[in-house]
Amino acid sequence: MIGINFKRTLSFIFILAFLCPLTSCFDIIDEITLNADGSGEITLTANLSKSKTKLASIMLLDTVNGYKVPAREDINHALNKAVTFLQNTEGISNVSKKVDFDNYIFSLSCHFRSVNNIDDILQEVTKNLKVKPLLFSYNFDATKKVFSKNYSYDTEVKTEYEKLKEDDKKVFDEASYTSIFRFEHEITASSNAKAKISKSKRAVMMRASALDVINGNINLTNKIQLK
Repeated sequence: MIGINFKRTLSFIFILAFLCPLTSCFDIIDEITLNADGSGEITLTANLSKSKTKLASIMLLDTVNGYKVPAREDINHALNKAVTFLQNTEGISNVSKKVDFDNYIFSLSCHFRSVNNIDDILQEVTKNLKVKPLLFSYNFDATKKVFSKNYSYDTEVKTEYEKLKEDDKKVFDEASYTSIFRFEHEITASSNAKAKISKSKRAVMMRASALDVINGNINLTNKIQLK
């Protein structure tokens, strides 16, 4: 889920637009479970639990470092808006959200009819957020049993990052992005050497630091061959 501005694009989960500027330690996780027919489920999670003590104190304030601190009602409203958007998107069903203010973990989940629906969702969201179209796309060839995640690095990501104040840059120091794919069939090959195949051979995980993504030090493209 990487776009022209790493911080703004990650606000696909909406909650990050509120809280990421207030903490330097967060994890973005996207999980896709793919069925043999190309349908499946996607879950997007913002995990800020490593900073939960700091965030609990921050939530009692009005502003921090020039950023408005949201009320719980604001966060719930943003997530409800995301749920409503997904519920009205063709090919999407069973939309749900999870909100954990004790650990500051927030997630959105939904089922999709085909892998193409994922691209449709992400493109529509970036259009509504008025950011550049995403540099991720997904494809599934059911005949060849090949699932692909395509990624193109844009140097403007780093350009936007360099424009930030030094204190704001620290937001990304310990931040990470994790992608997890699960399949019905066993995995026979994964093109990205940094991706790890599970012992069951039915899942692939890839983790990258936010700074590696921003600086173009990692390629997130992966082609997964299924048995």
